[in-house]
Amino acid sequence: MGETGTAGGRPGGRRGAARDKLLAAAARRFYADGVAATGIDTITAEANVAKMSLYNNFSSKADLVMAYLDARHAEWLSLYRRRLEEAEGGRGGVLAVFDAYADHAAFAYENGFRGCGLLNAAAELPAGHAGRAVVRRHKEEVEELLAGHLDELLPGRPGRARAMAEHLSFLLEGAVARAGLEGAGTRLEHARSMAADLLDRL
Repeated sequence: MGETGTAGGRPGGRRGAARDKLLAAAARRFYADGVAATGIDTITAEANVAKMSLYNNFSSKADLVMAYLDARHAEWLSLYRRRLEEAEGGRGGVLAVFDAYADHAAFAYENGFRGCGLLNAAAELPAGHAGRAVVRRHKEEVEELLAGHLDELLPGRPGRARAMAEHLSFLLEGAVARAGLEGAGTRLEHARSMAADLLDRL
């Protein structure tokens, strides 16, 4: 969630900087304290911007929540693409997905790792909320990425690749949940080793 402009020079620069500060503050507070427990005043105070700045950049708290979910998804994709640059072949691509989650868990969170920020937020949103659809799309995209890499390992066997992608996504989600409860990424390291072992048996 880098800055989208310079503070001087253009009028839009200050607005872009304020938006970035608000998104960064919301990300910290939503992850540490939860979406429902975090009010607008808390976010603007942490971002060190006037309350009006929030409404100049977001139509409501709900709009800010959606922006947070989109930013969290983009952040994970960036970590995955960085890992993918170092990966070799389908096996490396699958493990790059696991490594990207481990990278996320290794961030210096205020209260330690609390699991998947997207799922944590979705758990607070009511059924039918647009934010839940964003989180679902993220999880579906991760499974699609796994399936694409597995297609390389299992040419001509798309059904097997899809089934293995679902299996690995369940392994990954379970590891994230346990890691969140334990406040460390150790379970993700174990899950990566399990995934590597499964891939070696294909």
